Amino acid sequence: MIKLSVINQRGGAGKTTTTAVLARCLCDRGMRVLVVDADPQGSLAVILGLSPRAFLNDFLIERLAIRECVVSAKPGLDFICGNRLTTDAETKTIGLPGSEFLFRHLLVDHEKNYDVVLIDVAPSISLFQTCAMVYTQHVLVPVDMDILSVQGATSTIHACETLNRMLEHGLNIRPLGILPVKLNRRLAITELVLNTLTSISQRREIPIFTPIRTDQAVIRAAADRQFLADYDPKSKALEDYELLTEEILSRFRKTEAIPIDAKTA
Repeated sequence: MIKLSVINQRGGAGKTTTTAVLARCLCDRGMRVLVVDADPQGSLAVILGLSPRAFLNDFLIERLAIRECVVSAKPGLDFICGNRLTTDAETKTIGLPGSEFLFRHLLVDHEKNYDVVLIDVAPSISLFQTCAMVYTQHVLVPVDMDILSVQGATSTIHACETLNRMLEHGLNIRPLGILPVKLNRRLAITELVLNTLTSISQRREIPIFTPIRTDQAVIRAAADRQFLADYDPKSKALEDYELLTEEILSRFRKTEAIPIDAKTA
């Protein structure tokens, strides 16, 4: 099974877009995907035009059945959406014994219904970011072509290492890889950021995924409340995300022994 958190502790790093497009790419390969939006901004519901009947707060605090909280974007692709009450849910659970294992406790019984669980979190250190890391154990780190985004990625990597030291024995939270996004090689900052990421990759032994090129279709798809694959199936960003999907599947096949997906079986 693939369980993956998409995290950068700097806003605007492409987390939400990456989560949405990756989820769709995995679903299109015949995998059953659950996406959890643990960001109080609830951006996934907004950019995809989803209309959930209940939200993450209702699942975590009100303990509604998961079927009441899930909204299906298409067959095989389900979302538990976040909203402003996500902050309230976090406030109510922080400080409780074992609160960092909340997602693990509540999602484990539903894993049999999915092949993939993706979690998008707020761009800041928070309880739910910790919960996401503890549950998924794997972290994808998108990085915009901006030095502040690089700093956010470094903080995320450091958070993984800190949690492994602080929490239960045997916990092995690790970055699956760094993902450069919004790549535009005509800009001077791009080479600086890529060189810095290469240095981080070599020093921390964290792979760098194939970059995602900048593409106005991403912005337009979000404005039109559509998946990128529906808005522009030939977009260059989607082409890059398809490559990312194959890289991630290959990585999990090698390290987690997941079965080959339906379309390549």
